[in-house]
Amino acid sequence: MPEAETSDDFAGVPDAFQRLWTPHRMVYIKGDGKPRHDHECPFCSSPRRDDADGLIVARGEHAYVVMNLFPYAPGHLLVCPYRHVADYPDLTPEEAMDVAALTQRAMTVVRQVSRPDGFNIGINQGAVAGAGIGMHLHQHIVPRWSGDMNFLPIVAQTRALPQLIGEARTLLAEAWRA
Repeated sequence: MPEAETSDDFAGVPDAFQRLWTPHRMVYIKGDGKPRHDHECPFCSSPRRDDADGLIVARGEHAYVVMNLFPYAPGHLLVCPYRHVADYPDLTPEEAMDVAALTQRAMTVVRQVSRPDGFNIGINQGAVAGAGIGMHLHQHIVPRWSGDMNFLPIVAQTRALPQLIGEARTLLAEAWRA
């Protein structure tokens, strides 16, 4: 089990932070255990599937909304342009507008279905910024509830997700169409 240490235990100037060592995260950082796609982009292949199989919640003209296969929280969505593009400035104005509009609608739908207290919304540009799949731009929409995160991911290498991805997709897709 990881153990917290104060800065008093280290050389240098002590500070107010404790260190919780999580060496198991290096496996993820180095890329081991990340899903392999046999040289095919999952965000390009997902829209070619039917919505349930591709975990797609909604489709726009230039972008679509899909469930995150490895969610941080129930209802964690991704908004992806159909076109295979990696960098946000490379989006066309129409793609950027569709990503923005789908993000707004996704927040409304998630609020209706799950009643979160807030959201984390963001795009990780490049592997160093945390992009697990940096080759295809995607925006995260992560619903958050007061007190929703705890030490399970760190000490037990476990995420507590009280809802199955398929169930969340169905509820969100039905609310989207309503």
